[in-house]
Amino acid sequence: MTEPGLFELETVVVGQPKRSRWRRYLGPVLTVATVKGTPLARVTYTDDTHCVLTDMSGDFIIRIEQSGPAEFRFTDAADREVGAAGARGLVKSRQLELRTEKGRRLLLTRPGLPYIQWHLTDPAAEGGPMPEVLGRVTVSTIDSWIGLQQYVVEMDSRLDAHERRTVIAATVCLHLIRRPPGDSAAPV
Repeated sequence: MTEPGLFELETVVVGQPKRSRWRRYLGPVLTVATVKGTPLARVTYTDDTHCVLTDMSGDFIIRIEQSGPAEFRFTDAADREVGAAGARGLVKSRQLELRTEKGRRLLLTRPGLPYIQWHLTDPAAEGGPMPEVLGRVTVSTIDSWIGLQQYVVEMDSRLDAHERRTVIAATVCLHLIRRPPGDSAAPV
């Protein structure tokens, strides 16, 4: 991995790689890059319910297993669970509940209209009526012709590497909820 490491950065971009409009695309589903565009990792499908996050040299980072329409489990190379994400309710992309490797519960919640930003909060934190925002995920369309999406993931410096890994994996899950494999290009 490049220095600083993927999970040391406070901001990364998770996005669909640019591709030809006219040729069949066989590359990764998503890439993870720095804000300046330096590739750090890629996400590829292994089957309909699993995808793998690897660094650019192909070394395994994390496996994301989908066990329901909006239930995900994150595992390491030893098949040990290192986090999870899930959503309930009618609109699955409204709120994801995350669980880190150390058991910390975080929420990735879309506060309302417009549907382009989710806030990362700790529901257990003390701090009044509004939870403190520990990060943001902002989605944008980078190619409207074929509907390619990118997610800018901003994380507070107080999050450790395990928590950042969970947030990045949950962003992949958010994309999978909004754009299931084999579905149309239109986001949910």
